[in-house]
This record gives sequence, structure tokens and C-alpha cells, in this order.
Amino acid sequence: MNTDVVVVGAGIAGVAAAHSLTVNHGLDVVIIDPRPPLTLTSDKSTECYRNWWPSRPMVGLMNRSIDLLEQMAAQSGNVFGLSRRGYLFVTALQERLDEWQSQAGLISSYGGGAVRIHEGPDGYEPPSPHGYESEPDGIDILHRAALRSHYPYLSTEALAALHVRRAGWFSAQQLGAWMLDAAGESDNLHHLVDTVVDIEINAGRVAGVVLASGKRITTDSVINAAGPMAGMVATLAGIDLPLHSEVHLKVAYRDHRGLIPREAPMLIWSDPQGIEWDAEEREALAQAGRGDLLGEMPIYCHGRPEGGADSPYFVALWEYHGTVREPTWPIPGDDLYPEVVARGLSKMIPSFAAYLDGLPHSTVDGGYYTKTRENRPLIGPAGPDGFYLACAYSGFGVMVAAGAADLVSRHITGDALPEYADAFLLSRYEDPAYMEEINQARDSGQL
Repeated sequence: MNTDVVVVGAGIAGVAAAHSLTVNHGLDVVIIDPRPPLTLTSDKSTECYRNWWPSRPMVGLMNRSIDLLEQMAAQSGNVFGLSRRGYLFVTALQERLDEWQSQAGLISSYGGGAVRIHEGPDGYEPPSPHGYESEPDGIDILHRAALRSHYPYLSTEALAALHVRRAGWFSAQQLGAWMLDAAGESDNLHHLVDTVVDIEINAGRVAGVVLASGKRITTDSVINAAGPMAGMVATLAGIDLPLHSEVHLKVAYRDHRGLIPREAPMLIWSDPQGIEWDAEEREALAQAGRGDLLGEMPIYCHGRPEGGADSPYFVALWEYHGTVREPTWPIPGDDLYPEVVARGLSKMIPSFAAYLDGLPHSTVDGGYYTKTRENRPLIGPAGPDGFYLACAYSGFGVMVAAGAADLVSRHITGDALPEYADAFLLSRYEDPAYMEEINQARDSGQL
């Protein structure tokens, strides 16, 4: 079998790359994965996107990706439900507000859009609960009076909020299915349920891949889009990638009391907090070895409505574990996660405390954030000629996939590269100035 490009991995990274190469460039592509498409990590995502990132290259890449998402929404009749309600970061701390006002100006200069300050309720445009068109971009900073007027269900302790407007969510499963269908219609996409066990290198360049089934595919281009398995696939090409994987969980609550408005944006409590366990609970947690829940907890307990106007579900996340490990399945769980996240949410949304005497029905799943130390992806050529990376998408895979697919496709086809291209190459770690930059950075952009 012969093909132009082999894509290793059928998650959102691989599906987007295959779509770009087949539909936009007319290349013949074989995508290989032992699992059905979009079933390992991509379907565990919170399915959100934003262009609020603390570096110029990340803002540029995400803006490009969002441009492409909007184009695909228009082409498909928005079958994947692209919305643009934004991310609402909320704080009770003056120092956080001061930090935001400085950071907003910087991200605006990177291409994040205009910054608007709202002391009172006038002039602020609340997000539409539907669609993505005609919504403002940029950044709104709401001081207390504006915040209380527009979001009265949030804590009265809240001093201010930062509303990132070019942000929202969509169905990653529906997007991936649409991309696969579009690529399949071109007759250039072939999907094999198999495992790549070797990458053949001849005279310093890719010559083909060998599969667990014994099949061999001749090709001069291979894309490593293997998600949590990207490090393993890279070793087949003689490359050691600087990656680690973190366990991240999420919980979906059935908000049967309707405590959180269905039109809410992504809500993010941006301050540290302590959970108010009673004395008996604290003793039990200490005896159970859960001291991680007894002190100051990290920032960014967050969540959003899930589904349409009639859906009762609210999806929430709070990364308080910090567990780094080699990916294994099933992923390690935490029986206390629904209760801990509910307690965290009630700091920001006091009415949610009504559930603490009896948690609503909830389901927990999650996956691995496979990432570089500075939380930027790896996109482009690495190692032998013809070997390309499209990995280290961390927790932002669904939002970056379209832009990253466009970028790796340009590397393969020789099309003009955007100015941010070099920032995502593996070779960036050979640049002393870059290493100094990431050593000094305080914010990786992860929620």
C-alpha cells in the first residue's frame, strides 16, 4: 500500500490533519489508530475554545484555529453547534483585577481584540446563548456594579470579572464526524484500525510504516498525532519528546433545581479557596490521607452549561490533583471529585450550595493532558525528513486542532508559513533565548 501521508492517531488532532490534507490539499492520507476515531481523549474534552493566551504565538495560532472553526461552521450549517458565550473569569481580589488589567492590554496587543472597561452596567453586551455570529470579540472587564447587574447569581464577594469574548464551546464529536465525512467524500482518506509498530527510515528520511497486523505502508510523510501516546510513537522515529501527562477529570451534574442559568458563559473562579469542611469531615479526610483537600486549594474551579436550553446538565472541572503519570486506562479516578467540585463551585455560585446536603446525579470522566513544560504544542517537522509532529495539545486539543492541522499541512506541502510557525517546532528548545523565556514565565495559560 502506498500513500502521500500517514497520520498516526484518530483523535481530534489526527482527524483535523487528515481533513486539511485531503480536502484542502488533495493529498492521499491513511489515518491509523487501534481505536475508533475520537474515543480515547477527544471525547472527554470540555469542548471549549478561547483566544486568551499569555503569548503572542499562542494567540496567533488560536485566532487562526477559531477562524477555521467559524469557516467550517458556516460550511456545515453549524452542525457542531459553535457558540460564543465567552469565558467569564471572576475574582474577589483587587490584585487579581490589577493583574487582569495589565494582562488584557498585553494580550490585546498580541491580537486578542480591544479591551473595554465597564464600571457600571451600561455599554456591556451580554453574550447570546446561541450561535457565534455578530458577537463581540476582545475583552470586557466588569467592575462590581456591572458584574452585579448582569450576573446577579454570582457571589457578592466578587469584585470584578474579565470576559474573554472570542471564546465559547462546540461539539467536538460532531465536528470530528463532519471532518471525517468531508474527507471521505474526497476519496482521499483511508482509515485503518491497526497499530503502528515501526517507522522505516532510509537515508535519513521516512520510507514507510509497519503495522501490528504485518501490513506495510509506503510513504514519505508521517504525522505523529497520537495524543497521550505521542512520546511512544516518536521513539519509533528515534526522537525523545519533552512531554509529560497529567490526569484531568471532569464532572457533569444534573442541575435539576435549575440553579445555574442556561444562558451562562463559561464561569471561572480565579482565586484560591479553602473548602469549609466541618470538624468531623476534616478528621475523616485526614485519616483517609486526603490532606490535599484540607488546605488552600488552587484557582480556576470552573464550569459551563452543557446541551441546549432544555438540558439540565452543567459540566465542571477543578484540577487540584496535579497527578503526573504514564498514561494508562482506565484513568485513575477520585470518588470525592463530584463533592469537592460542587463545594468549589458554591464559592462562586452560592445557590449551588443547596446541593451539598444531597449531590445531584453526576457522572465523572476524564483523560490525560499530554503537554510540554510550557504548555505549548509541538507542530511541524522533527527528526528524520518526512516526520512531523502534531501533538502536545494538552487540554486545548479541540480548540487548537484546526489551526494546528493547517500549520502542519503547510509544512508538508511547502505552503507559506505564518509568523508563529517556528514557535511550535521541537527545535525551539535549542534556542537559549526561548529557554530563558519559558524559565521566567509565570503563566502557562492552563485552566
